[in-house]
Amino acid sequence: MIERIESVEAIPIFEPEWRTGRDWWSTSPMDVFLPDFDRRAVPARDRVTNVLVRVRTSDGVEGASLVGIGSPAAVDIIAHHLAPLVIGRSAFDVEQLWERMFRSTVNIGRKGLVLEAISAIDICLWDIKGKILGQPLYNLLGGRVRDRIRAYVSQSYALEDLGRVREEATAYVEGGFTALKMRFGYGPADGRAGMRANRELVETVRKAIGPDVELMADAYMGWDSSYAIAMLRRLEDLDLAWVEEPLLPDDVAGYRRLRSSISTPVAAGEHEFTRWGFRELIERQSVDVLQPDVNRMGGITEALKVWALASAYGLPVVPHSPQSHNAHLILSHLNSPLIEYFPRGALRTGYLLYQELFDGEPDAVAGYVELSDRPGLGITVNEDVLGNLRADGRTR
Repeated sequence: MIERIESVEAIPIFEPEWRTGRDWWSTSPMDVFLPDFDRRAVPARDRVTNVLVRVRTSDGVEGASLVGIGSPAAVDIIAHHLAPLVIGRSAFDVEQLWERMFRSTVNIGRKGLVLEAISAIDICLWDIKGKILGQPLYNLLGGRVRDRIRAYVSQSYALEDLGRVREEATAYVEGGFTALKMRFGYGPADGRAGMRANRELVETVRKAIGPDVELMADAYMGWDSSYAIAMLRRLEDLDLAWVEEPLLPDDVAGYRRLRSSISTPVAAGEHEFTRWGFRELIERQSVDVLQPDVNRMGGITEALKVWALASAYGLPVVPHSPQSHNAHLILSHLNSPLIEYFPRGALRTGYLLYQELFDGEPDAVAGYVELSDRPGLGITVNEDVLGNLRADGRTR
């Protein structure tokens, strides 16, 4: 019997309340508006920051996923544009359904929120396929290429107290991590003094973790190419494994200029979409490491094409975030050597939302992540957490 899709539900979710004050920060695209823009401002409470999608079949099998960085507008996109295209169709027809959703919205989408909404539905369908077949998702993607995944701990935001920066980095290494990613705190608006401060941050972490632990650093789209070249030349002796997203994602020419001017590898792709966006990054030789996030860039159906494209060019794919959909793709591809990991119980960042909303999300033990053999994504919605966070007026 063919499993038909019976319903597609999109639920807006509040950001959990921030548990502590915020004395940490990082660079961002908004830095050009300094000093009017406050890097350390705490986001407003009870702000809708994501959308949970639940797809159910006629036999009650459910798949669940989040819409990338989900604006509440995703609810209407799913209800009015996407759900009518998939309801009544087979949950196994992922290729056809992806093309239907993409082609029907190409005049309003192509990148951004529409693609994130398509991604969530697509991930739900793959979750359903795994559950119907009784297999973990990685088995549907080709099976495991390794027993466990080496994790890099992703935190270490900028702080004025370098002693705390040092203590945090030391604790991660003592906890078994062999790779660490930190955040830059300063950009062009901070001038040469900011360059010195960035150097101090990176040098503090490098001295704390020693020469044998890989160190990456994220500028989160807060720089321009001229600044990035000058800044990274100052850091070459500190042996960064990569600099992440130093420029706005559409500045592909700037990425190529940067990559040809420094020795530090360049990573990007967290804010890129579809096979066509990643093809441009690859063909223009703009990056060394691709970093798609599957619930943003098009879902698992599209991600498989990007992974294959990267493999043909000999490029590693290290996706953004350790969410289960990314983890299953990493486990089933040889060109994905690492998984990002956001430590639980540390800073109150938005990246902890999915760890709290879903039971069974991958966790790191002694620097490695292992996946279970539970069918599909291997996760279930924590209904108590959802009841507290949903923003559609039902239970809040």
